Formats: sequence, C-alpha cells, structure tokens
Amino acid sequence: MSRNVTNKNKILKRTNGWNDVGFHGSNVISTPNIDALAYSGVILNNYYVQPLCTPSRSAFLTGMYPFHTGMQHIVILAASPYGLPLNFTIFPHYLKRLGYSTRLVGKWHLGNFRKEYTPTFRDFDSHYGYWTGVIDYFNYTYAYEPNGYSGHSFRRNLKNEYPKIGTYATDLFTDESVRIINEHDPSKPLFLYLAHLAPHVGNPGARLQAPEEVIQRFSYIEDKDRRVYAEMNVNFLSIFIIIFFICVSAMLWKLDESVGRVTKALQDNNMLDNSIIVFTTDNGGEGGDLVGSASTNWPLRGGIAKATTYEGGIRGSAFIWSSLLNDPGRVSMEMMHITD
Repeated sequence: MSRNVTNKNKILKRTNGWNDVGFHGSNVISTPNIDALAYSGVILNNYYVQPLCTPSRSAFLTGMYPFHTGMQHIVILAASPYGLPLNFTIFPHYLKRLGYSTRLVGKWHLGNFRKEYTPTFRDFDSHYGYWTGVIDYFNYTYAYEPNGYSGHSFRRNLKNEYPKIGTYATDLFTDESVRIINEHDPSKPLFLYLAHLAPHVGNPGARLQAPEEVIQRFSYIEDKDRRVYAEMNVNFLSIFIIIFFICVSAMLWKLDESVGRVTKALQDNNMLDNSIIVFTTDNGGEGGDLVGSASTNWPLRGGIAKATTYEGGIRGSAFIWSSLLNDPGRVSMEMMHITD
C-alpha cells in the first residue's frame, strides 16, 4: 500500500460458482461492475474458502481455521443452541480499537440462540439483515429446516424489522449500505461488511427469486433457472472493507448492480480513493437437483459441489480492489485462504 488506509469494505457473496462471474470467463451472465473492479485490482486465482457458509464466515471473522473454533461442521440452523464461542475475538473488535465504525449489512449465521451471540454484542455498531442462513427474497421469512421452524427473520440490531413486502432483499441491503456511506462521518474510518443473500437459493418452493423485469433481461438464456440466477447477482457492494457472498443470472445481475451502486456512493462521498474493497464468496456454487439452484463451477471438479471439498466447493471467486495498490491490474496465483 502506498499510504494510510482509513476505510475498509468487504463484500461477501453467497454460494457463487467459479464460472458465474465475467472475470472468470462467463459469457452468459453479465457482471460489468464486478469485472471492472476485478480487472483494475488484483484477482485472486488461487484462493480457497470453506465448503459451507458458517465455517467460512467464522474463518473470516476470527482468522482461524474452523476446527479451532468448533465451526467446522454443518451450518448453524435457526433453532441451534450454539454459536461462534464467545471466547473468540472477531475482526470488528480490533478495528473498533483503531477508531473504526463497524457495520454489518445482510447475513450473520454465526449463532443467535442468546443475544450475546448476535452481531451488536460482538463489536458491530449496527446490523441490518438476518441472523439465519437464508430468507425469502420478497417476504423475509425463514422456512428452511426439516424440523418445521419458520417465521419472520429480519432485524435491525435486536429488534424485528418489517420492510415493505415485495421489495427485493438485494435492494434492501444495497439501500442500507448506501445510506450508511452517505451518513458516515468522514473523519472516522469505516468498516462495512456487506454479506448479501444473493445469489443463494431461497426457501423450499421458491428457490431462485429475482424481480420479473430483471429476469426478462435474460430471455436469451434457455434454462429458466439459470436465467433467474443470472438476474440475482447484480447488486453487491459496501464501504471500506466489503465482502460479497454471491449466490445466479438475474440474481447475479442484481448483485452486480449493487456493487456498482455502493462503489458510486463511495465515490460521491470522496471515500473511494481511500478504500479497500475485498470481494469473496463463502463457498463454491450449488446447482442442479442438489438444492434447486443453477450455479456452475466449470471447469473445476464438482459442478454442483457446494458442501464438498472438491475444487468446485472450496476454490472461491475473489479479488481485492484499491487505488492504494502498488501493482494493480493483475492476476495473483499465490495461494490464499479466507482466514488470510
């Protein structure tokens, strides 16, 4: 880095396949905003994550491999009586000691059975989103697990939040991120952790969801599921350290749109030149009959390999962008893991 950095943005995209983004050669799904940042930053081409979301998120926030924290197993379900153990200090704690404002927008998924395990008790100044693994994109309910637990799952900090039914979740998270940036005191550094729902599948019965007008943009894609997935991925970005967890064409298009809007907000507020943007998935893509998704990890082994340790399940799409980089516009083949 060439000078001091004050803003960190991490964008975490959910369940994004290796071949779902343009900077990895996809010629079906358009991700121009994501690609522009990737090509002018450093593409991490030998980058690995965990095969599921809870293990990857715990690894990122603690900097420790999940078997050291007890998070190496299956994902945390809504009624699970455990979470990331409280004796582990997570990333925002250290940033707060340096004077950062710490914000989480989107998914948590590291435990919620007691309030002490929720984001605002773990050094995030605010949280807007959901504690569970997945919600419906339009009505924000959780109905994902076999034991029958279901219900509204959207919060602002500890309180239930009730967005207008029918507003697409990707847009809600983008709007909140843009609001945070616009209202931020520029004299204080910001850490924005934007953990999108997209392009992960929704609840059973409505797996792939995107606004109809965006789906129509991809009418040239013959596979309907792939068409919806493409729309889901265009909205995704946040300030200072941004992590994108991506899930497919219409969904991806919305994710990409989100990245563009967040980047523009940083620029409009004179924050972009002093920001680091980190874009990463939390695991490989899931597709086909496995979960009703339409992602692709081609040419990696394990075409529908989420939850496996095949390359398709753990080799992640990622890049780092910053005007502070000394040698941008390149592809790095150095091995990295999400703990790094």
